[in-house]
Amino acid sequence: MRKFFAYTRVSTAKQGEHGVSLQEQRDAIARYAQRANLEITTWFEERVTAAKRGRRVFNEMLRLLRHGKASGVIIHKIDRSARNMKDWAELGELIDQGIEVQFANESLDMHSRGGRLSADIQAVVAADYIRNLREETRKGFYGRIKQGLYPLPAPVGYLDKGKGNPKEPDPAKAPLVKKAFELYGTCRYSLDTLGDKMFSLGLRGRTGNRITRNGLSVLLNNPFYIGLIRLRRTGETFSGSHRALISRSLFERVQQILEGKTNTRRQRHDFLYRRLITCKQCGYSLIGEQRKGHIYYRCHSSTCLKTCVREEAVEQEVLRQFDSFQLNDQERAYAAQEIARLRESWTKQKVILTQSLRLRLSQLNDRIGRLTDAYIDRVIEKDLFEERKAALLMQRKETEEKLVELDQDGRTVPDQVAQFLELAKSAFSLYKSAFPEEKRDLLKTVTSDRHIEGKSLEFTLSLPFNELAIRSENTYGGPYRDIPRTFGSTFQNILNWFQAQSQNNSSKA
Repeated sequence: MRKFFAYTRVSTAKQGEHGVSLQEQRDAIARYAQRANLEITTWFEERVTAAKRGRRVFNEMLRLLRHGKASGVIIHKIDRSARNMKDWAELGELIDQGIEVQFANESLDMHSRGGRLSADIQAVVAADYIRNLREETRKGFYGRIKQGLYPLPAPVGYLDKGKGNPKEPDPAKAPLVKKAFELYGTCRYSLDTLGDKMFSLGLRGRTGNRITRNGLSVLLNNPFYIGLIRLRRTGETFSGSHRALISRSLFERVQQILEGKTNTRRQRHDFLYRRLITCKQCGYSLIGEQRKGHIYYRCHSSTCLKTCVREEAVEQEVLRQFDSFQLNDQERAYAAQEIARLRESWTKQKVILTQSLRLRLSQLNDRIGRLTDAYIDRVIEKDLFEERKAALLMQRKETEEKLVELDQDGRTVPDQVAQFLELAKSAFSLYKSAFPEEKRDLLKTVTSDRHIEGKSLEFTLSLPFNELAIRSENTYGGPYRDIPRTFGSTFQNILNWFQAQSQNNSSKA
């Protein structure tokens, strides 16, 4: 009896585990071998598609056949052997070398011209079937994508809700994913330390294991969490119908940190004012060092060696600045009265801002439509089209977020002014009781520049905190006790600043 190999295959592991195809193939091949008086020495079984090259078991079988380990191979049907023309060509080369390739379900003489032609036609039909299947699958895939649906497994933080339904936030993991973005956005964590932190908080991957460093990088780079769908293989970006977990501004900040545009180096010494104070003469950051129980911040430039300040002096100046924000009883009463009046008139302003944002949204949709038409008409290349489309989708997402914010409590201009005044009022006490990192964040919020020349500190307050600090100068000739003319002008300047910020955000390109 001549010795033969036998090869069986199904396209997926699931078919191999739950289907009967493999056993049916084995039975058909065994009956064929018995009728033809052939001995099967080795069974080769595979659970992988034949549409692509690279099947490990199939290639190993071909190698053994080339080395004469068997007279040939029995396969159930032609489409079980190959559904791409390159693998079929390799089988043809074996036949030309005298190795027999027989099919249990098809009576073909592979050594005759007619038999080879018939087999070649069936192989071409099998390959074409895969091409058509791939094209139809692609149509269905992109059809879902264009509807805002993600037809792949949900990323960490979301749950699959079946075909035709958008992904929904996972009640357990979604808050942890949001926390991961927020922590990384503070510049206090590397990917490794963030992985440790999130593991301790309970964040796990889809398999229930710890998220790896690379997995965290993929998570933090994924715009799915702001409501967009990006296909990593093609670089295409689409608008999703699922609910976003984080804001666009937080996502953009995380991207800047990942790209190295924001310093995230770990500090050897955790000094309170590290990298916050610069030398006015040379512009370099002062370096903290501990001497005789005190912490000094010193410029190490060869031309500014006398520039030095003790940490206690810096803190004293910080507290002096924060104390200047305190409002007296009359000022607080005036501010409360004006904020109440502003809330009454806010409805009209809200309508104007809403109309402005909706106009902006309409303009962005028109630009996306014109860009798509230009791509269809082959006016621009695909790479440029995808780049510009992604940017426009980001802008549209930002505009949609602002429309949502207008309907949320605490996002109106009067509310923002009230929150600012509350922060300014409590800044002094907050700073004294805060942890070191909270002190740093508060100082960066309140000040825009912190310089030292020799031993003299100079802080530049950011707007609108500067307005509160210099309000005694805004008297315009009136007595300071005349609140409407003194603090009133300061309050109006603060209000104008918040209104300008709101208008800039609503019209930002």
